[in-house]
Amino acid sequence: MLQRATSLLVCGAAALLSSSAAAAPTQPGELVNGLFQAEQCEFCHGFSNAATGLDDPPYSPFNTWQGTMMANAARDPVFWAGVAVADQDLPGETEVCVRCHSPRAFVDGNAESTSINELTPQEQEGIECEFCHRVVEDVGVPPGNAQYTISDTLGPGGSNVPRRGPWDFTDGVPEPPHDWVFDDYIGQSRFCGTCHDVTTPAERVDDDGMGMGRPFNEQRTYSEWLGSAYAEPGENFASCQDCHMTAVPDKPGCSDHVNQFSHATGGRRHDFNGANRFMLELLRNEYGDTGQGEVPTVFFDLNIERMDEFLATAASLEVTGPKTFDVDDGLEDLQVTVTNNTGHKLPSGYSEGRVMWVEVVGRYGDDVLFSSGGWNPTDGLQVDPQLRTYEGIGQDYADGTQFHLLRNNHWLEDTRIPPLGAQPDIETDPVGTRYTLLPDGTWPNFDVNTYNFSGVPGLMDATPDDDSDDVLELTVRVRYLINTPEYISFLEDNAGEAGTHVAGLFDEMGGATPSTLAEQVLQLPIEGFDRPGSESSSGGGSTSSTGGDTTAGPGPTSNSGTTAPATTADTSATDDSSSGGAPADGGDDGCGCTEGGSGWNGGLLLIPLLMLRRRRR
Repeated sequence: MLQRATSLLVCGAAALLSSSAAAAPTQPGELVNGLFQAEQCEFCHGFSNAATGLDDPPYSPFNTWQGTMMANAARDPVFWAGVAVADQDLPGETEVCVRCHSPRAFVDGNAESTSINELTPQEQEGIECEFCHRVVEDVGVPPGNAQYTISDTLGPGGSNVPRRGPWDFTDGVPEPPHDWVFDDYIGQSRFCGTCHDVTTPAERVDDDGMGMGRPFNEQRTYSEWLGSAYAEPGENFASCQDCHMTAVPDKPGCSDHVNQFSHATGGRRHDFNGANRFMLELLRNEYGDTGQGEVPTVFFDLNIERMDEFLATAASLEVTGPKTFDVDDGLEDLQVTVTNNTGHKLPSGYSEGRVMWVEVVGRYGDDVLFSSGGWNPTDGLQVDPQLRTYEGIGQDYADGTQFHLLRNNHWLEDTRIPPLGAQPDIETDPVGTRYTLLPDGTWPNFDVNTYNFSGVPGLMDATPDDDSDDVLELTVRVRYLINTPEYISFLEDNAGEAGTHVAGLFDEMGGATPSTLAEQVLQLPIEGFDRPGSESSSGGGSTSSTGGDTTAGPGPTSNSGTTAPATTADTSATDDSSSGGAPADGGDDGCGCTEGGSGWNGGLLLIPLLMLRRRRR
């Protein structure tokens, strides 16, 4: 894919190139020693936990890998539908799509495939073990567009190319039965940047349609991290691996060493935590035990459990506002702050059909009195004047066409929340007027929005003789959807057989289900039922509201010393079809991998308030 983008990267796009060395990524047909299949790693790396870790989440590299999006990158039906559209727009330019999602297909010379049916069963296994453990750093190749260099020299044993990784075997732990090389590149964020920065062929244009002299920055997840506080040495530093591959200290690396040896440098779970939960459910149905049987269902289930834990670390939620809901006046100046705890924009990555938003719902009993950002499984996200979304919307500037990856040349908007300490950079800056630079010159890693909801004059007290249930249930959630119904409908109409297939899969599951990254449910006393003239009034007199606006206390200090919004960690992220999960491991490593947070500075002690409050009758 993207031959012209590759040319730009190699031949002189100054913003993206290192000129210190000639670029030499591996090309199709170059490998003398082909990649071993992942199944060949299973015998040694598919072990159960050691006796001392039986209660821990599984940490076998092979087992945790099987149910991931990495392992199934070449099976993702949305990916193939997107490739079909891209191939229609620019025939022959989809090579890098396959290069990323199936390295084996690329090196085997099958990168022109535009359908999963054109891949061999082995090529459908996505990002495999030996691919990652044979990639070497080439300083002459800038990160991005899957320009990887794969080692191809046999080791001292003469039977295989050494596997590379951050372990060595000079500390008394028996050596593995294959050649090995100590190489910590696989543990660096730049390694992940190989595929997690993507540049497309079109020249990017500004809001006036004028060329900007640079190719279109379709994805910049690695660059977002590189410009954040997490890339800087110090207390905030955290690599991509620190967040997405949970560290497992002092555990064996292969089955021969279980219950016998632990390695001083520990290891990492290979579950590659991300946010595409619904796709794992869909892949489980299609490729698990009840589908094609390519991957045992248990491994999808295990990865979904880890993902539920991981989603709870992505965002924090703070709510401030009135202490009560007034029947006549409504709920005014409700302030919601969403803080990005990740090391990149929230959300990041492929932007087509991807959206995060704030949902606010006020209920009295079974009745919804007001809402913003409601979700309907049939129609999707409900648009309203106060809807607050976080998304990157690319388009073809000439005619405003959207959802066409290779035609995008202009960011209509990019309201995704920057990471902590994000430095200004044309490649990663937000687009639009929502965010302004902080005093230290970095972008804020939070967004603040204020809601105002009208009252409901004449609202009747459903239980006039019972004060205890005179409450408004206020639910505030940060929600996230990878594939909107609009995008799936677009693929169905424009991606041919692949689009029909993916739409059918989504329909079978009732459509994609949003994940909840943070949630807070509050009980606010309702005032005004007994005012003269109210339909529920049983006599004269009225109560005066004890409510009033509240303000947040001092917030935590950001890396620049400025005051950021206050947050507390008390929210778990869930998907509607799950029961949620506990906070992810490793939340104290500075990467923002902490629990999803919530805070309320308006009325937490509501039970005592309700007990003390009495209406005049």
